[in-house]
Amino acid sequence: MLIGDVCKRSVVCAPREATVLTAASLMRQHHIGDVIVVDRADAERMPIGIVTDRDIAVKVVASGMDPAEVTLGEIVRWGELVCVQETSTTGETLDVMHACGIRRVPVINAAGVLVGVISIDDILPRLSRELHEVAELAARARQRETEARS
Repeated sequence: MLIGDVCKRSVVCAPREATVLTAASLMRQHHIGDVIVVDRADAERMPIGIVTDRDIAVKVVASGMDPAEVTLGEIVRWGELVCVQETSTTGETLDVMHACGIRRVPVINAAGVLVGVISIDDILPRLSRELHEVAELAARARQRETEARS
């Protein structure tokens, strides 16, 4: 399964100049846990970072910083954004997430433009359905063999 087929295409983004308070408000408004920081806010959104609710709590609030004054560009880790291509498989994406210890990954096209975001919460239900189908297949195979011997 290609990640581009299962990622969420509706992505909440903010420019690097936006404040952390703005990002938190967007997260609350959209019931999400991350905002993708983009270089440009137009149709050619190039991801440069991701800010999560945990980043806000740990990097800003717990450090005593003012969320209304700190910009997203000040808290993203420059040059460390991990993305996956929309043509990546679920397995390849999980490998990247595991290797990097991340739960969310921006999905980009061949030109590096943001097309979606995928999280472990999006992948888990699909994997559990696939594993259930494999388990059912094994049970059906045993039943078929038993019936054939009767």
